[in-house]
Amino acid sequence: MTIQGVAVLGSTGSIGTSTLNVLRRHSDRFRLVALTAGSNATLLAEQIKEWQPDFAGLVSGTGPACLIQAATHPEARIVVNAVVGFAGLAATLAALKAGKRVALANKESLVVAGELVRAAALAGGGELVPVDSEHSAVLQCIAGREAALRRLILTASGGPFRDWPPDRLQRASIAEALNHPTWRMGNKISVDSATLANKAMEVIEAHHLFGLPYDRVEVVVHPQSIIHALVGLADGSVLGQLGFPSMELPILYALTHPERLDDAAGRPFDPVAAGTLTFEPLRADTFRAFHAGVLAGRAGGTAPAVFNAANEVAVEAFLAGRIAFGRIAEVIEQTLEQHRAAPADSLDAVQDADREARAIAGRLAA
Repeated sequence: MTIQGVAVLGSTGSIGTSTLNVLRRHSDRFRLVALTAGSNATLLAEQIKEWQPDFAGLVSGTGPACLIQAATHPEARIVVNAVVGFAGLAATLAALKAGKRVALANKESLVVAGELVRAAALAGGGELVPVDSEHSAVLQCIAGREAALRRLILTASGGPFRDWPPDRLQRASIAEALNHPTWRMGNKISVDSATLANKAMEVIEAHHLFGLPYDRVEVVVHPQSIIHALVGLADGSVLGQLGFPSMELPILYALTHPERLDDAAGRPFDPVAAGTLTFEPLRADTFRAFHAGVLAGRAGGTAPAVFNAANEVAVEAFLAGRIAFGRIAEVIEQTLEQHRAAPADSLDAVQDADREARAIAGRLAA
């Protein structure tokens, strides 16, 4: 049995630590060869002591170049990109150009530069496998059925504010926004899930991963987070992937796709324990950030990069207490209104759009 080298970018975040849990259970199949973290030096030091990787880097200490070094490590066959935000794009591109399999949790790579990411995979012979539970579910459902794929239905829990009226939502506190009902995530992703900006990014990601037009990628609210996605096929059949909320299964599948490994540590699915499964329409009037993100995806070019940058700035301002929760969507909308449309045909073009959008959003969120 060949042991495959794995690099984990963003090893101290929630996805990174879940990945290490998976690797720990399957050390006979995988060897951790590279680790990077953003700023949590203490936890990274503990991980280095346990795993003894060939390479480790701290972005806040040595700079973002360590992400590229880890992503292109010669012994790494698989790169798990769990970096949050635009900062993960360069590593995704570098790994794909180097012929790696990228287990992608950094959805922003596809949101801001989907065409460039696909081109990098084609040029370098790399492979892109999603880690997000929704896109992993789609991938599992369409295996061998790609030609028959007609529509996708991504599910959203609705976050902590699913049934809040819009006026109350404007005044939501930081603690309330971070109190996700079904998933435990980092602060930034938790806020994105509360605004549903995260779900807009997943729609854009699905468009690029599976080649469907936006009008064939739908979103429904599913509060129980048991069905992760539904796939509609040419004959009208609909397939779904079910499981209790856990990132470890999609991480393992991204490492082994299209194979499957025995993993006795996973929680067995029990339909009785899962209980009643319900679905609701997504309220676009309440979740304006979702609507703005999907419109940016449809517009294409640099608009998705602007959406992402404005969202990152607005969420940071909210978490710092500088703006109210309701201002997040407003900052995104107003930044997009001021954006000058341009093709996203180079990394420079995407980076320029990102910088310009951050400057605009920064002024709006001041």
